[in-house]
Amino acid sequence: MRPVPGQRSLAGMDANNPLPRWDALAGLDDDALPLLGVALLIARDEYPELEPRRYALQVQGHASHIRGVIDRESHPALKMRAINRYLFEEVGYAGNHDEYYDPRNSYLNQVFERRLGNPISLALVQMAVAREVGLPLDGVSFPGHFLVRLPVDDGVLVMDPFNRGRPLDVDELRQRARTHLGGEVPDDDALSQILYPASNRAILVRVLRNLHGVYQERGDWERATRSADRVLRLLPDNPEGLRDRGLGYLELGHLAGAREDLHRYLLRQPRADDASQVRMRLIEAGSRTGRLH
Repeated sequence: MRPVPGQRSLAGMDANNPLPRWDALAGLDDDALPLLGVALLIARDEYPELEPRRYALQVQGHASHIRGVIDRESHPALKMRAINRYLFEEVGYAGNHDEYYDPRNSYLNQVFERRLGNPISLALVQMAVAREVGLPLDGVSFPGHFLVRLPVDDGVLVMDPFNRGRPLDVDELRQRARTHLGGEVPDDDALSQILYPASNRAILVRVLRNLHGVYQERGDWERATRSADRVLRLLPDNPEGLRDRGLGYLELGHLAGAREDLHRYLLRQPRADDASQVRMRLIEAGSRTGRLH
């Protein structure tokens, strides 16, 4: 099978192309955003010696290894089962249950190297390999853990990449969603909306927000602020990105940048739940002197 038309850009590069540039991403349509390429660009912030060609070849190698088995299967669900068996049993990719908040779980080069990741990074590997052999596997920004979905027959097969690609039935999906919806069980229409495929931009922003959360919790404001800044490279007016970068700037003493970002956040979200807290921090930024930004 050949790659799915229009989805070759999942890797964002062939074996010879460089990574995209941060300053070029905001103007790209969602479908034109190179998903794997930008995920590796995120990783290069932390690992500047990263060689993207190595991981493009790794995806292609996985696909080449499994392509013969895939071509012998007739049904998409059976093809996907073969991919999962190869990735999670033979190669050994796994969810890092013991150190879930290790930032390496979000950096795709480390996921390829260590065979450990979180739900969304493992989904990126799964999607890259599946699409390379012609299966239109999509990501799902499910509440809690990120999932993947594959069209089959008249419905979709939903799987959990953090747990070896295990398929999830409707009842389990409802119960998983319920814990994030105030105990309310979603009906068919609501569940269908929750399971809608995530755009490339939404997936990449979720990767960055995961990193921001990890670094903020650790008090690592340089890296937390960097993660928020990268969100804004993808979505320049994203309110949460403006708030998070502004608060990070405040912690780092970049007061001019803090004032600008927090002011822009409040203009966009004047009735946000945290608006009063952000206003207090903005007043704080105005009363202090610090490094120029």
